[in-house]
Amino acid sequence: MDIARIKQRFGIIGGSPMLDRAIDIANQVAFTDLSVLIVGESGVGKEIFPQVIHQLSSRKHAQYVAVNCGAIPEGTIDSELFGHEKGSFTGAHETRKGYFEVADGGTIFLDEVGELPLSTQVRLLRVLETGEFMKVGSSKTQKTDVRVIAATNVNLPKAIQNGKFREDLYYRLNTVPISIPPLRDRKGDISLLFRKFAVDFAEKYRMPAISLTPDAKALLESYRWPGNIRQLKNVTEQISVIEEERVIDVDKLRLYIPHYEDKSLPAIYVGTKEAGGDQPSFASEREILYKILFDMRDDMNALKKRVEELSRGAIYKAEGADQAKLVQPIPTYTQLHTTLHQSASESIEEYEEDAPVGDVQDVTHLDVTHEVEQESLSLAEKEKELIIKALNKYGKKRKDAARELGISERTLYRKVKEYNLDK
Repeated sequence: MDIARIKQRFGIIGGSPMLDRAIDIANQVAFTDLSVLIVGESGVGKEIFPQVIHQLSSRKHAQYVAVNCGAIPEGTIDSELFGHEKGSFTGAHETRKGYFEVADGGTIFLDEVGELPLSTQVRLLRVLETGEFMKVGSSKTQKTDVRVIAATNVNLPKAIQNGKFREDLYYRLNTVPISIPPLRDRKGDISLLFRKFAVDFAEKYRMPAISLTPDAKALLESYRWPGNIRQLKNVTEQISVIEEERVIDVDKLRLYIPHYEDKSLPAIYVGTKEAGGDQPSFASEREILYKILFDMRDDMNALKKRVEELSRGAIYKAEGADQAKLVQPIPTYTQLHTTLHQSASESIEEYEEDAPVGDVQDVTHLDVTHEVEQESLSLAEKEKELIIKALNKYGKKRKDAARELGISERTLYRKVKEYNLDK
């Protein structure tokens, strides 16, 4: 049967080359008993192709069973697929046939096969390889002649790497793969599908069919449709029921297309040396997240340091002291160094103002050197004095003294040795 007749018979709408290719493969494989794996995003219409294969095959007069593997609880999936014996588990009041026994001689469609638990995958692999299975609670092997067609929107090779799907089962199911294209890759089919759905809902609700203005049609075809045909059908039904006007313009259509304002996540940019930039390259989103967290940690450390510096510069009330008596905390090494150099600079400026005009240049040069050398000696004495005060304040506890001085404990230990203060 040619592709046009298959489309007409099964109600498939569209002229995309990728869609025609999928239909052609289904047509050719229908006359065999090979296993077929149908892959595609959610909502692309994967459930139509197993029916096409079954109806065009020699099994069309036998049973066709469609099973949604993702909708069956893990504890009962084996019983649903392979049946169970009476008393095999709590609630098993009678013997029950499974889908593989019911579909004997026909076709079974396993939708969302990627959701099967590993224990059930082992049972399914045995059916595919030998045509044998055992009911839950039974030791008797039964035969079945079933053509298996599976479908999934899960990336099975990735699931295999993560240990969630058996590799041998994947290759057994994937004898003939059929890939269904997403709606965004079939832009020419979007308007055709919209008109078909509009006519269907007009008949269902007994009202005139809706239509689109040229701008609205362009918007309809430019949207990515993450929910594919299922989403397009839902949007068409909403508009058909809610809008009183039967001609839909672009403003009204925007009300029914979610997040059209292109509120997408930032793209991951991978900088390269060939591009002439110094941008870092990130192999994955996890590396970007790590970098953000590290930057946040650095910012927090800088903020804590700044708060600590501000708090050290404030005046605190001494515990147990009179309210009128205030004490100034011991300044840090950096604060002391900055204060002394500021004092030295102010002294130099005052001297230059008082000195004779003809002698400013020579005398300033000599006095600056002299002042800096004196301040260096004074700084060492001040440093030694502050270290002694801090050690006395905390009872020779170097860890607390180092924290008060704003230096590391290791630096304090070196300074104590340098100034011979450990005696």
